[in-house]
Amino acid sequence: MNRSQLIESMADKLDSDKKSAERALTAFIDSLTEALQAGEKVNIIGFGTFELRERAARKGKNPQTGETIEIKASKTPALKIGKTYKSKFN
Repeated sequence: MNRSQLIESMADKLDSDKKSAERALTAFIDSLTEALQAGEKVNIIGFGTFELRERAARKGKNPQTGETIEIKASKTPALKIGKTYKSKFN
């Protein structure tokens, strides 16, 4: 499912137009991004928890040349799925 299909599905479930569903999705993504950038965790009960995880600096290899390179430390968003949501698939 891509973004436009998700928006269409949301519009159907909300009995709304696609434009409103797109605004709702964009607002959710923007709010989530702002909270993560501020260092907050976002917990959606029954679904999961979004958080920023820190990745330490490490050595890697350039696959084209085989040369060893230094990969900088970074932060990456992550989602830990909740038990309630996970149980729907098993």
